[in-house]
Amino acid sequence: MNEWKEYKLGEVITFQRGHDLPKTEMLIGTYPVAGSNGVIGHHNKCTTKGPGVTIGRSENIGIPHFYENDYWAHNTVLYIKDFKFSYPKFIYYFLRTFDFSQFNAGSAVPTLNRNHIHELNVKIPSFPEQQSIASILSSLDDKIDLLHRQNKTLEQLAETLFRQWFVEEAEEQSNKQLKLGNLIESVSITHNFPNEKVVFLNTSDIYKGDVLIHESENVRSLPGQAKKSIQQKDILFSEIRPANGRYAYINFNAENYVVSTKLMVLRSKNILSQAFVYFYLTHKQTVEWLQVLAESRSGTFPQITFDQLKDLKINLPSDIILNNSVKWCEVALEKIKSNSNQIRTLTQLRDTLLPKLMCGEVRVKFE
Repeated sequence: MNEWKEYKLGEVITFQRGHDLPKTEMLIGTYPVAGSNGVIGHHNKCTTKGPGVTIGRSENIGIPHFYENDYWAHNTVLYIKDFKFSYPKFIYYFLRTFDFSQFNAGSAVPTLNRNHIHELNVKIPSFPEQQSIASILSSLDDKIDLLHRQNKTLEQLAETLFRQWFVEEAEEQSNKQLKLGNLIESVSITHNFPNEKVVFLNTSDIYKGDVLIHESENVRSLPGQAKKSIQQKDILFSEIRPANGRYAYINFNAENYVVSTKLMVLRSKNILSQAFVYFYLTHKQTVEWLQVLAESRSGTFPQITFDQLKDLKINLPSDIILNNSVKWCEVALEKIKSNSNQIRTLTQLRDTLLPKLMCGEVRVKFE
């Protein structure tokens, strides 16, 4: 295999500052406007031919974004004007391994100076090896993106079906109602901490169905609100600002998890499937109504209680539609669970491989 060669980064790529573009000109056009947070709008003209890479210049300093097609580079980014002998997708992954905070040339307002980062000493493989490395990492990212999109599609389909089954058709076909409190209860069982380490979930650690962390920490370091025990098939739902999407379905063994007292732990009464309850509770119209209730409450934060939640009324359609919806919910939630597990595995694999591939510790075959 060819050895990696040493260069100054400016010998491999050339950064250029992005261009001014008033917000009034960010139209629904053909070309994405590349900002420090990714796509921040669209325009009818492009400044840069794709594929391209940008990094945050003042916000999200050094965070790279990849653009397959032509785009407008906003003045909040540095974009790569010339890739010279480098492969764009490889450079995107290569830049993800850098800590650009050391090159912050600003004082009160952080700014990344392209002349400074051009002086970085780097080791770069041959162009064919760059392509092979990028292909491996892109395959993992493509699969992760596909699984995310599948989950998003299932969630959107659930929203459409519930609106049709339990709002539109139910009102026409039946006057039968069921309160949410008939299906679930709010439990508050104090965790007994049998182990020295435990996974603690706060409101910020869950988001729109997903549990974002699974790393355990020492029990002695836990905050005072780490008290509630949970189990598989529980639904976690934040009492504060329902519209923020801080809810999750526990689809794994959670014996060694403890959650904040600010999270409601909703447990099934085994009357209807908990999967059905989850999709109903997190439906857009349900969440919007809970947000209204939260904002009508006097207090420091918009907040709901289980007493308000349990009084939500479900308009029931025919028994056939109800049974079909329950079956669909169970299958959909199981698919989301499977996809989420694959996403975690693939993400961990990609994050493990990335630095090893970018320093040559792990080599790949190429022609």
